[in-house]
Amino acid sequence: MQTGKEYVCLMRLHGDVSDERLLEAVKLFTGQIYQVPPVRSSVTRKPRMRTIYSAEIIERNGRDVLMRVACSGGTYLRKYCYDLGLYLGCGAHMQELRRTRAGPYDEENSVTLLDVYEAVKLYNENGEEHALREVVQPVETTIKFLPKVYVLDSAVDAVCHGADLAVVGISKLDDGIKRGDGVAVMTLKGELVALGDAQMSTEEMLDSEEGIAVDTERVIMDRGIYPAVWRTGSKDFN
Repeated sequence: MQTGKEYVCLMRLHGDVSDERLLEAVKLFTGQIYQVPPVRSSVTRKPRMRTIYSAEIIERNGRDVLMRVACSGGTYLRKYCYDLGLYLGCGAHMQELRRTRAGPYDEENSVTLLDVYEAVKLYNENGEEHALREVVQPVETTIKFLPKVYVLDSAVDAVCHGADLAVVGISKLDDGIKRGDGVAVMTLKGELVALGDAQMSTEEMLDSEEGIAVDTERVIMDRGIYPAVWRTGSKDFN
């Protein structure tokens, strides 16, 4: 949800509009916009700010306009089309929609459900993993957009048990982290351990000798993969 999306959208205008007028409207509706979610939506219907990173008219056939729109998460393209129609004074609605990118994933690296079915079938029948590894990507691919904090091997299992990450457990980290940022807690091998919220900036983590650097929100790695060094000489905790 935190990452950008890209769509190819077919918008149908309810009246005749010149190319110049349409281009002017699309340009105006690029950047930060206010949007009220549509009646049929899963969120509260109140104005909120969303970002249209880019909007391109691919093709036009009369009142049918094919567009490519890159936007922030939570943007409703059917409402985007509706609002464009209001601004143009003729009305408009979204006729068709295709998502072409979500975060780090796009159509270039997507697979079909049939691909998944065949890969699972091969694995169940003879233990063949190659096809399965082709269609199932590592979880680490999902967090390319997040800043990363790399932890010592001795701190991994404690985080896997839900402990917050203390400064003493950090080996290295990315630049530019601010308090409150979502971060990925990684092993030195590049494995995802957990997701959390930074309690310190990059500079504070580097300068501090004690304190909690990351509040662990969601543990990804299973317990017991790395040695439970934190248990030695201390009481176990849940």
